[in-house]
Amino acid sequence: MCFSAGASFAGSIVLSAVGVASVRKVRKPTQRLFAGIPLLFGFQQFAEGVLWFTLRSGGHDWLQNAATYIFLITAMVIWPVMIPLSMWFMEEVKERKNILAGLIVIGGILSLFYAFCFISYNVTPQISGFHIRYVDDFPRTLVTIASFFYPASTVAPLFVSSVRRMWLFGILITVSYLVTGIFFAQYLTSVWCFFAALISMAIYWILSESQATVPSEALVEGRGS
Repeated sequence: MCFSAGASFAGSIVLSAVGVASVRKVRKPTQRLFAGIPLLFGFQQFAEGVLWFTLRSGGHDWLQNAATYIFLITAMVIWPVMIPLSMWFMEEVKERKNILAGLIVIGGILSLFYAFCFISYNVTPQISGFHIRYVDDFPRTLVTIASFFYPASTVAPLFVSSVRRMWLFGILITVSYLVTGIFFAQYLTSVWCFFAALISMAIYWILSESQATVPSEALVEGRGS
């Protein structure tokens, strides 16, 4: 989390609790990946809490490196695939499912690109005020291009999904992304993951709302077959 080690660890505990509750709320196997998102956010925030600790205390280089890459790999390699894939599993409308499949491909390409960057280039975390900044020497032109496609794989699927209330989740994530990009551009990865982690607690509510909901488009499609 972007404020302190204590805030990160506290957020990790809350998110983990929400994640466990969400997983227990699952009634369909197709919802499991989506329900597990808060748990992964909790693990990610725990990693950044460890990073805060190592940056403040010094002398724990191996732990600092591990925490850095756990946080960044989750943000840049796992999320671009996990978000559209979780939507794809839950989707019951064929046309929307096809769109989500395309977004999974985009996310997969992004994940491979960032995985290559983590293997080939350096990343150095730095505390700047009340935030952590990740300084890297990734190829700037390619990173700029990737930054335009990142929302396509992590935000757009929420609007494509026909699951009830998912659009509201998408709006909250979009607003948090825009606010972070405008006011915390240098700390985008850290701060936006903080906002997204908090917003992910709405997943429990979405699962509750969608328990007995069947998309109208799916009903129409079923009647016509």
